Amino acid sequence: MEPRDFAELNQSCQWMGDLLDSERSRVHEDLRVQVVEAGHAVCRRGDKAEHWVGVLSGLVKIVPVSLAGKTIASNGVAPGGWFGEGALLKRPVWKCDVIALRKSHVGLLPAETFFWLLDRSFAFNRTIVNQLTERLDQITEQMWVDRVAGSDERVAHTVAAMFHPVLYPAVGQLLRVTQEELGALCGLSRQRVNQALQRLSGLGLLRLRYGGIEVPDAHALQAFTSILPEGIKLQRRNREHAQSSQAR
Repeated sequence: MEPRDFAELNQSCQWMGDLLDSERSRVHEDLRVQVVEAGHAVCRRGDKAEHWVGVLSGLVKIVPVSLAGKTIASNGVAPGGWFGEGALLKRPVWKCDVIALRKSHVGLLPAETFFWLLDRSFAFNRTIVNQLTERLDQITEQMWVDRVAGSDERVAHTVAAMFHPVLYPAVGQLLRVTQEELGALCGLSRQRVNQALQRLSGLGLLRLRYGGIEVPDAHALQAFTSILPEGIKLQRRNREHAQSSQAR
């Protein structure tokens, strides 16, 4: 790997810090870094799962697809995020499309090395167990958001999810993302995303910065999606009624 690759690897692979020197050397030897241009696929549904995949820099989205070919929901993977352990453990093919939203450096750890680490490293086993547990929680929340939440809740959930300290430890407090990219993740127009961000900013849940979004308290932003569904519907109806009355 090139020196830049090592720098990105050290920043985006905090799980390597608990490995033994011999294990870390094996990862450095086997891991491949791939540059994926915006709009191009990291992997496609139906491809054989052959790597554990990490985002060293950039931003990608995971797009699950149902058996009927319908897109279910999109999840963003920020720098420091690694995914694909479920596909490797079950040894089938990818059940989703993974698309780069911008030019991204992606780490590809071969399945052979992944299982070699599982067989010998307690630290790596803890990493994978934690990943699976936290990802399950996110999927459960995502299902709720997709079914009942409005645009504000969608944006809040999507942004908060990428500040997850276990799944995306390299993000810190500033997420570098554009409104177009958020729209692609939320399934909303740029205008709707902008309106939602302005409202969330007005509540003090996030701050809009040049080139990104700063979140002082990710738990508070996540809690915004925990409003009771009926309360959300009532607020939305009242807002729409008020806007209709003003228009008259």
